[in-house]
Amino acid sequence: MPVLSGLYGPYGRGVAAVLTTALVALLLALLPAPAAAAEGGPGWTVRPAGGGSTGRDVRPYAYLEGVPDSVLRDRISVTNPARTPLTVRLRGDGRAGPWLRFAARTVTVPARTRADVPFALALPDNATPGDLAGEIVAAAGGGTERRVPVRVRVGGPTLAALTVEDVEVSGGTVRYALVNRGNTPLRPRLAVRADGVFGVLLDRSERPLPLELAPGHRVELTEPWPDAPALDSVTVRLRVTAEGGARGEAVASAAYVPVAPVAGGGLLALGALAVLGTGAYRRRRTRGEPQASTLPPASAGPAPAVVAEDGRSPRYPGPLARTGAES
Repeated sequence: MPVLSGLYGPYGRGVAAVLTTALVALLLALLPAPAAAAEGGPGWTVRPAGGGSTGRDVRPYAYLEGVPDSVLRDRISVTNPARTPLTVRLRGDGRAGPWLRFAARTVTVPARTRADVPFALALPDNATPGDLAGEIVAAAGGGTERRVPVRVRVGGPTLAALTVEDVEVSGGTVRYALVNRGNTPLRPRLAVRADGVFGVLLDRSERPLPLELAPGHRVELTEPWPDAPALDSVTVRLRVTAEGGARGEAVASAAYVPVAPVAGGGLLALGALAVLGTGAYRRRRTRGEPQASTLPPASAGPAPAVVAEDGRSPRYPGPLARTGAES
């Protein structure tokens, strides 16, 4: 302000400085805010629609309830307090995330505006009755995200069914598989019992397994048995239960035989086979050779007299002839 400085001297210079500062502040206020500040600024919010923007009437999450093979609808509110438009991209997350649908994946909210965005949740016909959760994720520029919790209650009859399959006993380990045959998640409990020839070898009372088995899922597990017997015939029984009356049971058998007796038994078996083979070979040779004449069995009475044509007694070969000569 050279004119003011020249007219009023030192006082004019002070007035000029004040006016210059005020003019700069006014110009900065009139300039539009940077777009990045609007896109990534902390002021924008996403929440379930309905009620006021603040206060106790704000819903903490979106709640939906229905039966399988139905479509449930609700809305979320996106508030943009900035002076420039805000663009957000919407997607679903969590267990209910794949069922969430939006009219538009990308939504632009004008400056200083709140927009209500409809969404739908399509329950498939094989949806499991019960409660499940998900989230609606709104992402703006700069990598900032806002999330809206979604709670879903699926109605319909529940079926709790559980099976124990493929039980195998090997050394100090029992392997088995659990399958959820129902339509509700299960937290199984396992009991194990093993009986040998002379009594009970293992008796573990029912205990919860550290897992939740979803409907239709299969999981393969192992049960350690560090003190398995060295020599016994064992029957292992697994019993599994879960809430809702689910129950499954399976049995497997195993023979525990030490390594050394197995080797000795193999040698004995080979020896027995060799003896049997030798006996069979001898019998075959005996059947192939000509048979020697056999004597008639001894009789309690006198032997019949045999006279030759010349009137003399014939000579019999072998011991009978000698016996006759001595008599």
